[in-house]
Amino acid sequence: MTENPSDSHGPTAGDRRATRGERPPAGLENRIETDAGSGSADDLEYEVVTTPVLVIGAGAAGARVAIELAESGVEPLVIGKREHGDAHTTWAAGGVNAALGSLDPEDDWPVHAADTLTEGHHLNDPEAVELTTQEMPDRIRELADWGMPFDRTDDGAINQRYFGAQSYRRTCFVGDRTGEAMLETLVDRARDLGIPHRENVMITRLLSDGERVDGAVGFDMETGEELLFRTNHVVLAAGGFSALYHRHSSRDDENNGDGQALALEAGARLLDLEFVQFHPTGMVGERYGEEWDGRLVTEAVRGEGGRLYNADGERFMERYSPDQMELDARDVVARAIAQEVREGRGTDEGGVFLDISHRDPEYVRERLPSMVERFDSLGVDITEEPMTVAPTAHYTMGGVDIDFRTGETGVEGLYAVGETVAGVHGANRLGGNSLAETVAIGKLVGDHVAGAVTRADEDPDVTDGQRALAEREFRAHRALAASDGTVTPTELLADLGDLFWDHAGILRTEAGLREGLAKLEDLRTRTTDLRVDGDLTSKSFEYAVDLSASLTVAEATLRAALERTESRGAHHRTDYPETNPDWRVNLVVSADTGELSIARRGVTEPSEPVGEALAEGYELDYHHLE
Repeated sequence: MTENPSDSHGPTAGDRRATRGERPPAGLENRIETDAGSGSADDLEYEVVTTPVLVIGAGAAGARVAIELAESGVEPLVIGKREHGDAHTTWAAGGVNAALGSLDPEDDWPVHAADTLTEGHHLNDPEAVELTTQEMPDRIRELADWGMPFDRTDDGAINQRYFGAQSYRRTCFVGDRTGEAMLETLVDRARDLGIPHRENVMITRLLSDGERVDGAVGFDMETGEELLFRTNHVVLAAGGFSALYHRHSSRDDENNGDGQALALEAGARLLDLEFVQFHPTGMVGERYGEEWDGRLVTEAVRGEGGRLYNADGERFMERYSPDQMELDARDVVARAIAQEVREGRGTDEGGVFLDISHRDPEYVRERLPSMVERFDSLGVDITEEPMTVAPTAHYTMGGVDIDFRTGETGVEGLYAVGETVAGVHGANRLGGNSLAETVAIGKLVGDHVAGAVTRADEDPDVTDGQRALAEREFRAHRALAASDGTVTPTELLADLGDLFWDHAGILRTEAGLREGLAKLEDLRTRTTDLRVDGDLTSKSFEYAVDLSASLTVAEATLRAALERTESRGAHHRTDYPETNPDWRVNLVVSADTGELSIARRGVTEPSEPVGEALAEGYELDYHHLE
């Protein structure tokens, strides 16, 4: 992906290119103009960019959609909140799933699908699961062809490792930096195709009447310049909302629910928001410092044989899961750790020990180089001593409700993909499936959108009504930046993180969820006294925008968790500890009337091959690692 040029033929140059890259043959390209506000009284000045397709989010999902568009002759514009190549994808370390059968020839896509449905407690969209698992072998080979340096077996096959709750060794990897290697590969491919990319751009609103989307409004986070993107096709690939929790594996300025909030406000529906995955092994303890609190210790450590011990030296997973041990489902292991800590068998830091020092040191350094390097920088040699870990909010199974063959959201012209959406993972995500979904579904969505684009979409007109909507948002930006109250966005986001951890965490109750909703209303009230320190280029303004999205998604999540009166997957209600067959439904959140409403929707059944694989009852035999 290439960046926008700074040169121009003049302040209203409607023919200025949005890229330095070469245009794909017979492709549709982007155009930019500078607008002085259509004669508005307050002399608003902003940039207008027209493009056939706008992709919001520059991680693996957005990149794969853009690649498919470019290869189909359509030139999209990809925008990201961070520098090019810096996306949350890089934090997915352990691997990506595909039923290649490199080490276990018995593995195939129906077994992969069955494992995914079982891990998701059968709330997954079976079509989404089957599309992902069928696509993945080809997507892995494609990534290898594009230069992704997968670890290989002695005979040259793509190597695969065990991951939690998987029946076979199915997880392809590049040491313990798989996500980083995948994004580098996709970005290089996008650059080869000359796909235009604009970094440090934040979208604050989609132009929508609730039935169709006509573009997006945002600002340049470096210059403060306000931006109107006019397009008939918008793809949301903006990540999840795990950073709403005070202990999480994301950076504080991403995964805050902006994609879900934008979609909901535009008229789309959200699904499965009550299901938030707490990864069992996040870093914890003063020895690591505040900067590392909650950061992920990849599942690859357990996939390579890492063992969990409590403060009494007991390998406690023998009590909770004697067959699958440390490689049981993430929700099972996370709750086991929480139970050990709650019953007084945790470390002084409130965690447990993860130990891989029984493996050969050179093997550990070869398979887990990033973990070795990270902990070594903190004074811990993981080849000789254990790490201290505790659960951390890691991934959100919930998101935008889409058709997985097309990415369509029900709002004309609006599509979504990646962690922004729900459906593949159900009530709990199978480790290694997040990266899989990005490229498998990303290709399908890109293919569909390319087929929907026509020549009429190349340079769409900007109507007076669209300008008026955009200018209203630009005025809201300036009013927000001028807020001079007494409470900062950082303070409110920190309080929201504590609220979410305390009331929508690993263990939930009706009383706790209701208290969380009451506290959330208090947070909303406090936003009326907001103080923003700086203009549109400041972190304070960015966090103020984040706060609005996060409050919306937080309310929807709390209400969905309150509605589901059972325990299933990552949603555990101690007042309803059993799984209820009557609750095998998805909860759909909408805001059609301006207020949040929740409806129930039944789950369809898988295809015959997957049904047969489920009936076989495949499961991981952990003791192969012993």
